[in-house]
Amino acid sequence: MGTEHRNHCPFCLWSKHVDLNKPGDRKAKCGAGMEPVGLTFKQEGLDKYGQPKQGEIMIIHRCAECGKISINRIAGDDNPEAILDVLKNPQKISQDDIKPLTEKDKKEILTQLFGK
Repeated sequence: MGTEHRNHCPFCLWSKHVDLNKPGDRKAKCGAGMEPVGLTFKQEGLDKYGQPKQGEIMIIHRCAECGKISINRIAGDDNPEAILDVLKNPQKISQDDIKPLTEKDKKEILTQLFGK
C-alpha cells in the first residue's frame, strides 16, 4: 500500500521538513510544516518506443518556513479527496525538473486513484 515510509499525514497531506539532501536522510534542521502545493507524476524513464513512461502520482510539498520543494509518493490510504483538492488549487512551482499536473491530467489521476 505504500505506507511503510510515509512522511505526510494521510488526511491533510501536510508533511514536515526533515530531509535535507535526499529522502530519508533526516538531516534538515528546519523542521517546519511542508504544504502540499501540487501533484506531479514520478519520472519513470522511457519505454521501448522512446516515449515517457507514466509514473505514479507524487505530492509536491513546499516548506512553509524556508521554501524548499520536495516530492513524495502518495500512499494507498491517503485521502483521495485531499489529493484531488491539491489538484484544484495548484501553486506555481519554480523548479524546472518538476512538472505540476493540471486539470488536463485529471483522467489519469482518477485512474490511478480509483481505477476508473
